[in-house]
Amino acid sequence: MKLNFSGSHSQTHTIAGLFLLLLPLLLPNLFGPLGRASPSMFSEWNAPKPRHMTLLRGALQRQTSVQQQSRLWSPLANQGWKPCAETTKVPLPEKSRGYIQVFLDGGLNQQKMGICDAVAVAKILNATLVIPHLEVNPVWQDSSSFTEIFDVDHFIDVLRDEVSIVKDLPSEYSWSTREYYGTGIRATRIKTAPVHATANWYLENVLPVLESYGIAAIAPFSHRLTFENLPANLQRLRCKVNFQALAFVPHIRALGDTLVNRLRSSPNKNQAAQIKYLLLGRDQIGKPNTGKFVVLHLRFDKDMAAHSACDFGGGKAEKLALAKYRQVLWQGRVLNSQFTDEELRNQGRCPLTPEEIGLLLAALGFDNNTRLYLASHKVYGGEARISTLRKLFPLMEDKKSLASVEERDKVEGKASLLAAVDYYVSMQSNIFISASPGNMHNALVGHRAYMNLKTIRPNMALLGQLFLNKSMEWSEFQRAVLEGHKNRQGQIRRGFHLSLYYLRYHLSLPVNKLSVLSLSLSLCTNLPSFLLMLRNRKTRTYIKGNV
Repeated sequence: MKLNFSGSHSQTHTIAGLFLLLLPLLLPNLFGPLGRASPSMFSEWNAPKPRHMTLLRGALQRQTSVQQQSRLWSPLANQGWKPCAETTKVPLPEKSRGYIQVFLDGGLNQQKMGICDAVAVAKILNATLVIPHLEVNPVWQDSSSFTEIFDVDHFIDVLRDEVSIVKDLPSEYSWSTREYYGTGIRATRIKTAPVHATANWYLENVLPVLESYGIAAIAPFSHRLTFENLPANLQRLRCKVNFQALAFVPHIRALGDTLVNRLRSSPNKNQAAQIKYLLLGRDQIGKPNTGKFVVLHLRFDKDMAAHSACDFGGGKAEKLALAKYRQVLWQGRVLNSQFTDEELRNQGRCPLTPEEIGLLLAALGFDNNTRLYLASHKVYGGEARISTLRKLFPLMEDKKSLASVEERDKVEGKASLLAAVDYYVSMQSNIFISASPGNMHNALVGHRAYMNLKTIRPNMALLGQLFLNKSMEWSEFQRAVLEGHKNRQGQIRRGFHLSLYYLRYHLSLPVNKLSVLSLSLSLCTNLPSFLLMLRNRKTRTYIKGNV
């Protein structure tokens, strides 16, 4: 008997074709570009192999002496500078000129900078500041409000002698809302504030609105106040807001304290067994630094990977996915994309991968016993991408490994609250290091410099060049790293222009001499973020700067 399969074959092909047509709709992430919440699956299925095998083998066999460990973990020496946030006590005027509202976008640290500026602007205008409105974060869709992140009563209390602050507008101004300004042109909205506007700009453009309507809403407001030519009193006020008034809500501090206490305690049995296994057959000269830990801010998310235009070893699929993502998100307007990967690395413009930051830490002298806290939201490539880092530092922890689901319940799924926990833990660490510049990096480098805490800033240009050299041996790499990071651990030094200067009235020098005596914090960033105000009692000088 002759059987005819043509009908069944045709039916099978039809179903298969229909399935292929529907698959992109059913599983969009499988075929789409890297999304903000879910990356392209094709780009991350095949985790790249380690790119620096020679260095990795040396790092895994590394030994550190007691002297090395002692130098590495010793606190930063006193440099003669002290925090200077106290302002001259001037009574608040009896009558406020009106209410100031600001609407702040960006992530946690950009919003913190906006809050510092908002208080200073209210002071300039002799206005009452309404607790700032935090916009929904467009990247992580986080709608956390000021009162969900910061202790609002503490904020108002610390600044009560500086600026009048209210939680809500009085009933006669209840119409002044985010929705109101989003539905039309309003006379009380100021939307033309230039980036780094001067105090005079606010007096000339915002004060008349306040005097006419009793209220002014400024949006956008990010980076809308200059760092230059402001009275020292206003600069100190910004510092007071940033470092004293902006305290996180109690439950964030409590969770942070829990994580810090667990990081300072001895490793659990499983971790101890893992360390013993890793050290089998090897001499380990150093001893565990019980009670000490380092925080690594690993900024290696999808946006950064794509925007950098660098090659991260994921092959053709990853390159295509990142290029498509750049096109979708920035319409191809990414300056770095016109350079080759080698050119970008030589210029220090590529973020360090988890593997590379692990090799840097190992070369600096951090051993297998190091308690390493990973402060990051989502790492591009997931666990597969950080497996080499974990191999180098088996005691690496994060929020999920240190705290239970119940303990994390109030912050889970809220990017700003999770970032606040990481920030709090970072400020308690013995050492902080960030894999690449950004707002979190800037904020913590500034805050820790203000408190004279050890903070290692990777020399990105040096590392880019070292990682391009595929024939370099571990000993040579380690020597170059140690030499290139001797003065990058939080020291305040001369020579990097970030608008830090001696105040003229303390040195009694003519203006043209000020540039000769410029001081700087050697901070590798081009993003203005957190202002410092430090004072050296011996030389009677001040140093200020935007980090």
